[in-house]
Amino acid sequence: MKITVIGGGPGGLYFSILTKKAIPNCQIDVYERNKSDDSFGFGVVFSDETLSEFLSRDLKSYELIRSNFAYWDDIIIARDGQTVSIAGNGFCGCSRKKLLQLLQQRCCEEGVNLHFEQNIEDVSQFKDSDIIVACDGIASSIRTQFADAFGTKISLKKNRFVWLGSTKPLDAFTYFFRTTPHGTIVAHTYQYEPGMSTWIFECSDETWQKYGFEVTNEEDTIAKISEIFKEELDGHSLITNKSHWRQFPHVTNEKWYHNNIVLLGDAKATAHYSIGSGTKLAMDSAIGLSDAVIANPTNVQAAFEQYDKTRRNTVEMIQHAALVSLDWFENMDRNNQHPFYQFAFGCMTRAKKVTYENLRLRDKSFTDKVLAEFYQKNVFPSVSSRAQSRDEVPAAFTRFKLRDLELSNRIVMSAMGQYLAENGLVNDWHLVHYGSRAAGGVGLIIAEMTAVSETGRITLGCAGIYTEEQKLKWKSITDFIHKNTQTKIGIQLGHSGRKGAAKKPWETEPIQNPWELISASPIAFNENTSVPKEMNLADMDLVTNQFILAVKNADEAGFDMVELQAHHGFLLASFLSPLTNIRTDDFGGSIQNRLKFPLRIFSEMRNAFPKEKPMSVRISASDWTENGITENDVLTIAEAFKNAGADIINVSTGNTVAHQKPQTGRMWQTPFSDLVRNTVHIPTITTGYIQDIDQINTIILNGKADLVALGRPLLLDADFVRNAQAYEQFETNDIPNQYKMGISHLYPLKAAERKQTESMKIALKPKSNKK
Repeated sequence: MKITVIGGGPGGLYFSILTKKAIPNCQIDVYERNKSDDSFGFGVVFSDETLSEFLSRDLKSYELIRSNFAYWDDIIIARDGQTVSIAGNGFCGCSRKKLLQLLQQRCCEEGVNLHFEQNIEDVSQFKDSDIIVACDGIASSIRTQFADAFGTKISLKKNRFVWLGSTKPLDAFTYFFRTTPHGTIVAHTYQYEPGMSTWIFECSDETWQKYGFEVTNEEDTIAKISEIFKEELDGHSLITNKSHWRQFPHVTNEKWYHNNIVLLGDAKATAHYSIGSGTKLAMDSAIGLSDAVIANPTNVQAAFEQYDKTRRNTVEMIQHAALVSLDWFENMDRNNQHPFYQFAFGCMTRAKKVTYENLRLRDKSFTDKVLAEFYQKNVFPSVSSRAQSRDEVPAAFTRFKLRDLELSNRIVMSAMGQYLAENGLVNDWHLVHYGSRAAGGVGLIIAEMTAVSETGRITLGCAGIYTEEQKLKWKSITDFIHKNTQTKIGIQLGHSGRKGAAKKPWETEPIQNPWELISASPIAFNENTSVPKEMNLADMDLVTNQFILAVKNADEAGFDMVELQAHHGFLLASFLSPLTNIRTDDFGGSIQNRLKFPLRIFSEMRNAFPKEKPMSVRISASDWTENGITENDVLTIAEAFKNAGADIINVSTGNTVAHQKPQTGRMWQTPFSDLVRNTVHIPTITTGYIQDIDQINTIILNGKADLVALGRPLLLDADFVRNAQAYEQFETNDIPNQYKMGISHLYPLKAAERKQTESMKIALKPKSNKK
């Protein structure tokens, strides 16, 4: 077998070492454009987990790397002179130049042929090669030649960054944040050998422009950065090495191979340096490609298919985590408003892989500081008669107040349609459904979307609150909850709009005698639904009066809060999105015009609802498709409802149009809640694939939301909150007397389960590679 490797970076060299070791009779030639001792950049970072993988793959290269790295266990976060250290984070730093030299040495030992100062742009000269590995970097000329075949996509991210070095010694990986008159600037720093450290400076494009930085003017960059970070540098100089300001290129490829060419390293996929995974990603993929070639020595296409199958999901997960991490840094100015320990906690948990529990196991002294600061800002919860100190109270179980409404905890039950009402009347199913979740300890229930009129229902099974009988049925439920639990209950009032007259989710046939639909514009939701009538002024007057009656009925039915449905493409949401509102009158066009009717509805409801009771608005902060609602639109909408008297915004996304492409995952909608909460400065509710108490605590502590709403987790687990309280050993005082004897069973059980889980986490933590 003949293999040609184009690009002598860590990925290409490591692939060559592993493959040549396993198939000694194969010929591997590596062609590198630079000299053997050239290196652009300064240091590279590996975690204990990555080093352990190297150990299992090639002991000799592992020992060479390990003997030349600087190791640290702590991460330090510093902001304007205030500093906190977080232990339990095993990392090492190594000179990129030294890493290349060590890998080159191993290649020579294994018999890999290295060719330097060879700039390869035409692969036709290697037509006799069985495999051509294109690992020639972010700007890969080989990939560019076949960009259509690979399906290459490159997007430049917003922030500006520059890679520098310094003689400043560092005891740990350190983030230095500086608040300047022109915005926040961060230095990502780490020592990689005695007397040398890497300093990556990053800021928003706006900050970069205001400082007048120039892309290639290294002297100007050094002068300005040295002044801004003079305290952190402590008299040490900065060092350049082709240190030009850049924007990070996010590279993806739909296909990783074409004919006998396969992509590796940054040519294939990039991951932002904020999770330290650029070189790791390349070397991990080198392992995957080598494994595939070794397993299929006579079938190149089978090898490539295995490489794609075994590595793509991992690569895409790392890339997604890197983008989530990058998003935090792209919004440094917004995050910088938080108190210091919350800011540091947000930095540590930014990529979502690290959570409150992870950090508590690593360094409890840090999470104690985070909690203490959180308690200073928030109303301390009441607890049971037995003493319970502050550091034992999870953030999720602190109280929260909106107007005169005080919640016993911050866990909310999302509005979820049951589709079992008859003529809009709720029944025993709803009593048991809501009553059991209330007895189960949920802080706030938001009852399912309840129609303000008969033709405002989504299905024939939707609840209503437009008649006296409906109101009284709802009152029997709220009375039960208020009498037997401490849970508060709100109701989501809405109108289906163009998404009405639909079958129930489990039905197969459309409903008979569907009613006429109305919407902002005459656009059907999909090919199977009717084209709605565009609302006129008379329609708006009628619907406004229906909402006013509904909110009065909600108050009389005993609801503690009302939420206005303005999300997921229903009637009011259809006015807000440019995809569903193409009107040319005063209610279409600009976001200010698109807001007029929903804002009128809300204002009339607020005037009709008791002042001491809070109101929420649920919005969709993204349409998940092109030309949809913008970030500025979302902020304008939230600001407008806040000014009209909204107390909290329930931030959702999507379901505006049928052709949406949402990017889902754990806690996937929290960034939108973060945007609204910390820009408009109004409390928010977040939701979306939030599954456990650890995630809830993390979201609240890092300031992305004030309340966390659960939907599907509560459908099959009415006692989610009770189980979470037992898991946290939280001594609550709201368990009904009839159920208190269960504490002696559930709490020890959950304590044992938690201890076992934490022991497994500790056992599975990669072994320290410290010398």
